[in-house]
Amino acid sequence: MKNFLILLLMLASSLAFSQSKLKDFGLVAKIDTMQYVQLTGIVINDSLERIPYAKVKDLSTNRGTLADFYGYYALVVHPGDTVEFSSLGYKTKRYVISDTMSIRSFTLVQVMAHDTITIDPVDIYPWPSREEFADYFLSLDIPDDDLTRAQQRLSPQEMAFVGALVSADGGSSYSAYRAQMSQALYTRGQMPQNNLLNPASWAEFLKNVGTGKYKISQ
Repeated sequence: MKNFLILLLMLASSLAFSQSKLKDFGLVAKIDTMQYVQLTGIVINDSLERIPYAKVKDLSTNRGTLADFYGYYALVVHPGDTVEFSSLGYKTKRYVISDTMSIRSFTLVQVMAHDTITIDPVDIYPWPSREEFADYFLSLDIPDDDLTRAQQRLSPQEMAFVGALVSADGGSSYSAYRAQMSQALYTRGQMPQNNLLNPASWAEFLKNVGTGKYKISQ
């Protein structure tokens, strides 16, 4: 118990000596009177849209933080400090905390204006030289576009091939029946027309043979 009391007396004397030394250097008064201000707020642009992940830096203490996705930030500063707001694509803004501020918390909505960033143009070429580009361009095999493919699908040969595969539906059967009835009514009461003696039919037949519609078997 006696040793414990001696240890307490030694610690108390050491603390008193340290405090007296701090007072001699003027550090105790400075620490006791230092004021902290809780700075909070949001960062927005001139269109009242929130700027996510903006950089908020205290230039006086070289400390800072980043705003969240919704532009909200919180930082501990001192009266008289200069706070800088920066973000890519916006002009940098600075705000000076009043040195006469006596409140412990302060809310600031910082508005930032858009800034245009201009960089030097960069030309990217996939070929090392103009000669190789010219050779590749001249030998380029350009695929058919939609219009060319549609025209190929609508050619007489393609349509005949598709028509041979597709069976007749109700509409085509009805049209064929109406054509047959019309032909029957046209020759009603007389002999049916004989196209073997019709020059127009022969001309149409020879034309179709020349275009490949009819094939002559050898």
